[in-house]
Amino acid sequence: KKTKTCSSKRKLRKKSRAHQIRYFCKICHKTFSLSTSLTRHMKIHNGNKPFTCTVCRKSYRHKSGLIHHLRIVTVEKPFTCSLCEKHYHLKGALKNHMRIHTGEKLFTCSLCEKHYRFKSGLKNHMRFHTGEKPFSCVTCGKGFIRKNTLTVHMRVHIMKQKERCQKTKRQKSKTCSSKQNTHKKPHTDPKLYSCKICDKTFSQKNSATQHMKIHTGEKPFSCPTCGKSYSYKSGLIYHLRIHTGEKPFTCSLCGKHYPLKETLKNHMRIHTDEKPFSCPSCRKGFSQKSTLTRHMRIHTGEKRYSCVTCGKHFGYKCDLNIHMRIHTGEKPFTCPTCRKKYRQRATLSRHMTIHTGENPYTCVSCGKHFSCKSYLDIHMRIHTGEKPFSCVICGKRFCQKSNLSAHFQTHTGEKSFSCDLRFSRNIHLTAHMRTHTGEKPFPCGNCGKAFTCRSGLRQHMMTHTSEKLFSCGIYSNIDKYVSNQFVTYQRKHCIQ
Repeated sequence: KKTKTCSSKRKLRKKSRAHQIRYFCKICHKTFSLSTSLTRHMKIHNGNKPFTCTVCRKSYRHKSGLIHHLRIVTVEKPFTCSLCEKHYHLKGALKNHMRIHTGEKLFTCSLCEKHYRFKSGLKNHMRFHTGEKPFSCVTCGKGFIRKNTLTVHMRVHIMKQKERCQKTKRQKSKTCSSKQNTHKKPHTDPKLYSCKICDKTFSQKNSATQHMKIHTGEKPFSCPTCGKSYSYKSGLIYHLRIHTGEKPFTCSLCGKHYPLKETLKNHMRIHTDEKPFSCPSCRKGFSQKSTLTRHMRIHTGEKRYSCVTCGKHFGYKCDLNIHMRIHTGEKPFTCPTCRKKYRQRATLSRHMTIHTGENPYTCVSCGKHFSCKSYLDIHMRIHTGEKPFSCVICGKRFCQKSNLSAHFQTHTGEKSFSCDLRFSRNIHLTAHMRTHTGEKPFPCGNCGKAFTCRSGLRQHMMTHTSEKLFSCGIYSNIDKYVSNQFVTYQRKHCIQ
């Protein structure tokens, strides 16, 4: 009881001294409550280091510093964690380690309320708010918040220098030995880590350790929800956001949220219109490296994905997935208005313009409007005269691939679509079937009259607008509304 009382009194005396400022440093004006503290502090200014290690001759200002150092030299670790049996040189290091087990986070950021176990962690974090970067690279001038980040960054320059030297292939005969030794020093940095299997070099030890998991196939991090395993902890953290729906990264311009920082970075290129990845063949630019990789398959003709049912090959996995719906009959995209189903989301989007009447794409030549960009691209070929699809048998060219497919069947005699009558194109069969079903899906907005095909509605609308698109060049008094009547008149003039 007596010892407990004495220790509590000593603590009270220390607290009271903390509030009593008696001693001042004349050099830096720092204040101290004890004369011994001031004496210890003065050794910083006068450079006095009276305590020297007998092994390596390193000197220290204070005796405690020498004691701690000697434990490193002798590999003495007297402080042991009672929970995980880990050993430490210093009592303070053990105290900090215990916070990992207890989960204690004493240091809180006053700006964002984030908590940290150690004061150094809070100090580094505060630099994110202040923008302070006290550690600068002497080579490129880049600033860093932490010293260890700068150390890792410096290895990037060492590795690049090594690569440059390997490319130049310096001749030893032209260089004196002293210069060679100076030149080799950056390459002998012991902090560069190499993989023993594939000789890949890393600037960080943990990067080399993680890389080895690729060769060993080790995946120690498992998802508790679905059991999926990952080689890296970061991979598991990103995966868990799929289950939780967490999207911590927000675009400051449009407010869109993303689960990964890298995904947000890629998204920001939409706003900046940055396209850092360019195709070496056609110089087309891309905002993501993965998009460039997929694009390159157009030039190489690579089609790595094949259908197990019909053997058809595809350059992209997404195209194979869409193709498989033909065999399975799956149509996951449903129109909320008419409940019609589609295999692709893009096809549904085009269909929705029928109900909304939206035609956002306009031809700059004739002012005609279209519901989707692909229709406008096809229409533009009328003005440009472009016909990119040619028949391999007769050489005839077409502006649409579907027209080429229909034409090709005139050579083969094939007619794929049938009723009692047979048709070479599916759209012709679909339009014909409406004569049996009586379906008329294209109504006039003015008089309510319905038509089986869109062209019928288009020609009917001319009766309301008094528009006359087809005029006879020989008889000026003959102007017809519809194209088939105009063709009849043209044939009469040709006979004459």
